[in-house]
Amino acid sequence: MSKHNKNHNQPSHSQSDIARMRIDKWLWAARFYRTRTLAKEAIESGRVHYAGSRVKTSKEIAVGDELQIRQGSATAMTEKTVIVEALSAQRGNASTAQMLYSETEESEKRRAYYAEQRKLANLARPDNKPNKKERRDLQRFKNKQHS
Repeated sequence: MSKHNKNHNQPSHSQSDIARMRIDKWLWAARFYRTRTLAKEAIESGRVHYAGSRVKTSKEIAVGDELQIRQGSATAMTEKTVIVEALSAQRGNASTAQMLYSETEESEKRRAYYAEQRKLANLARPDNKPNKKERRDLQRFKNKQHS
């Protein structure tokens, strides 16, 4: 047998072959994080919860488990509650990754609500800074209210 055919006899790890896997590997395979190192850092910083509590990177998960995942910056933080639908040891394309989990309906509604709130908060800003005259008028107005 040649060295090229050696690996063809070994079973491949498809989605259904795995019963349990590490949470950091699954988050990477499901494309929540670009690298396993980023997934590990998110878990260690408390942005990933399993059954309502913080977990370690070595935590084993199975199909049907519920995870809470916070992503993004402080100003645009999103929190997803997902249910593990399948396990995969390999990172696939985006459509394959989406089949590994399903987001709960409540989570989708909550994310849509917060996205709308962020959008409305950005609308309240003026187009430009007040000029010198407008600043003086504002200062006079504020002084009148305090006296």
